[in-house]
Amino acid sequence: MTTYVEITPDAEEYLAGLLEKQTVEGMSVRIFITQPGTRHAETCLAYCRPDEVNPSDVLQKMDKLNVYVEAMSIPYLEESKIDFAKDRMGGQLTIKAPNAKMPKVSEDSPVEERINYILYTEINPGLASHGGEVSLVELTEEGVAILKFGGGCQGCSAVDMTLKDGVEATLVAKVPEIQSVRDVTDHTQTENAYFK
Repeated sequence: MTTYVEITPDAEEYLAGLLEKQTVEGMSVRIFITQPGTRHAETCLAYCRPDEVNPSDVLQKMDKLNVYVEAMSIPYLEESKIDFAKDRMGGQLTIKAPNAKMPKVSEDSPVEERINYILYTEINPGLASHGGEVSLVELTEEGVAILKFGGGCQGCSAVDMTLKDGVEATLVAKVPEIQSVRDVTDHTQTENAYFK
């Protein structure tokens, strides 16, 4: 049986206990991600009545409960884990899905996906401290990654340094198909700029 989401024994026990309290016969749990692959991605765990199971959902059968996983969310649930930590107040259920916002990529993944993965997991967390972000607009046939900065990076006086020393150096080193990067942001808009 394939496991799509690791559910610890404590979490399974806790969820089974919640299901027992439901008045609907055959109640299960459904896991899905809203807006997968975006920065707004949220991992959701919900009660699922038998009539709410989506025909494309995949069943992950556990000893104490049935878990339905939305098929579209599966690539974003890689390395996900649901745990339950007991404490004096009862306890807390935690859901970790490190790839919800960006599915894990491999060397075989399309170039754009690999670029976005690096932007999302390595470059944007650093820019976020300045309220900024960078996204891929397109990759040209010549291997030029066209990027657009937003938030605190738009109109920022340090953006050229950030682009050349940080973003370009990282992308060229990690994605062999990239020759260089080009910024197409309108930097005349400076109201949100981190450095003016």
